[in-house]
Amino acid sequence: MKKLLLMMGLLFVIFLAACSNGGEKATSDGSSSNGGKEQAEVKIISHFFGPTPPSKDSQIEQEIEKGTNTELNIEWVSANNYGDKFNVMLASGELPDLMLVPDPFNPVFRQAAEQGAFWDIKPYIDDYPNIKEGIDDIAWDLTKMNGANYVIPRPRPTDGEAFFILRKDWLDKVGLDVPTTSDELYKVMNAFTHNDPDGDGKDNTVGFVSYVGDTGMGGFASFEGMFTGVNGEWALQDGKLVHSAFLPGTRDAIEYLAKAYSDGLIAADFASLQISQTKENFIAGKAGIFIEKSGALQEVYDPISQIESGFDFKNLLPLTSINGYNPKGTGFSGGNAIPKSVPEEKMKKILEMIDRWMEDDVFTYQKQGIEGIHHTVENGKVVIDTEKTIKEAIGEYNQIVYVSDPYASTVKPTFPEDVQQLYSYIQDERAKSSVVDIGTGLESETGVTYLPELRKDLTDLKTKIILGSEPITAWDDFIEELKNDPKMQQLTKEINESYQNR
Repeated sequence: MKKLLLMMGLLFVIFLAACSNGGEKATSDGSSSNGGKEQAEVKIISHFFGPTPPSKDSQIEQEIEKGTNTELNIEWVSANNYGDKFNVMLASGELPDLMLVPDPFNPVFRQAAEQGAFWDIKPYIDDYPNIKEGIDDIAWDLTKMNGANYVIPRPRPTDGEAFFILRKDWLDKVGLDVPTTSDELYKVMNAFTHNDPDGDGKDNTVGFVSYVGDTGMGGFASFEGMFTGVNGEWALQDGKLVHSAFLPGTRDAIEYLAKAYSDGLIAADFASLQISQTKENFIAGKAGIFIEKSGALQEVYDPISQIESGFDFKNLLPLTSINGYNPKGTGFSGGNAIPKSVPEEKMKKILEMIDRWMEDDVFTYQKQGIEGIHHTVENGKVVIDTEKTIKEAIGEYNQIVYVSDPYASTVKPTFPEDVQQLYSYIQDERAKSSVVDIGTGLESETGVTYLPELRKDLTDLKTKIILGSEPITAWDDFIEELKNDPKMQQLTKEINESYQNR
C-alpha cells in the first residue's frame, strides 16, 4: 500500500509540474471575454446521487453562472463510481480547477496535498466572508493537515446528530418523566419492556433496539458516550489523546448494556440486525427507543400514523442529553480542493465564485428553482414543484456549493409547526452540551492496518459480553494486553503527533 501511494504521488507531482508550465487558452487568470465582461471559466468535477445529473443546458446552472459571473464546465460522476474516478485523477494529474474530495483524509489525496499539489487556502479565507462565516470553525479545524486547509469543507449542521429517540406516548403510559441520566434511562427501558406501554395486554415490547456494525457498536455507541463523555475513539486527557477503550466509562457502559440485555430490555437479536431493521422494529411498535436524527423522523411518523390512528408527531421525542452528553457533528461532509496547477489569480476567482454562490440570491436557485418554472408563490409562500425539481436534479448543485441550515438535521419543512418549534428548542438545548469527535481526520501510518483489526476485536468482545457469552473480566484482560501492545503504543504516539500538527 505504501509503495502504491508513493508511486501515485510521484506520478502526480511529475504530471503537475508539466501542466503548470503549459499556456493558458484565455487570460492568465483563466477568464474569457464575454461581450466585454470578464468571465471566469471554471472546470469542476463532482458527484451526483440521483438517477441522472443536471443537464448541460440547465436553467439553474445558467442563473448560477450569471450570478457568479462564471462559465461553468461541470463533469458529473455517479457517487457510486466517484471514488475510483478520484483516485485515477490523482494518479494521472489530469485535474479540473475545482474538485470534490469526498474524504479529505484519503491517503492518496493527503500525500498529494502535502507534496504541494493543492492550494492551502487558509491565508485567503478572511477575504471571503461567506466562505469563512458560512462554514463552522469546527469544520475548518478538523480538516486541517499540518496546519493547512487544502479543502474548502462542504458545510453541514454541527448539532442534531443521531441520538436517542423515544415514544413519548409510551412514557406517559408508564408514568415516567423524560430521562436525563443513565439510571433514569434504565428505568424507562425497563418500563417499556415490562409495563405494557402500548396497552395491548401482551408482553411484546422492549426498551431499546439498535444494531452493531462490523467494526463499530452502531447505535450502542451512544451508551458509551453517556458514560465516557467522549464522542468517537479518542479522548483528550491532560493534553494527550488516549483511546476510549482505556476509559473506565467504557467498561461501565458495557456492564450497563450487559445487565440491560440480561433483563430483556434490549432487542434479543440486536447482534444480527441491520440498521434498516432497527427502524422497522421501532415503527412496528416492538421497541420504544432507537437512535436517529430527528430530521429523519418523517419516515418514521408516516408509517406509524397509518398503523396507529391519531398518532401525534410529538410522540417521537428526541432526548436532549443523558448524563450531560450528546454527540456533535463535524460540520462538514467532504470538501472541494483547488489544484496548484491553477494560477493564483484564478484560484482567487474560484474562491470569489464560491463566496458569491453562497449569497441568498444565487443559492436560492438550487433550493427552490425559478419562479413560474419550478415553484409558485401562493399567499406569500413558496410552493415547490417537487416532481420537476427532482427531474431536473436541482438539488445536485448542493454537492458543489452548499449553505448549511443549522437546523437541517433536526427539522424539515414538512413537519407540523409545533413539532418544528419543539425540535428546534431541543437542538438549542443539545448545543449547550454536545461533544465533537476530536479524532476526526487524525493520521497514523500504523493505524491504516492496525485500527480496522482493533475495532473489530473491540466490537466482537463488547458484543459477546453484552450477550453474556463472555464475562466482564474478559474486558479487563483484553485492556491489560492492549496497554502493553507495541502497535497500540505506536498508534497512540502517531495520533498525538497528528493532533499536535493539526
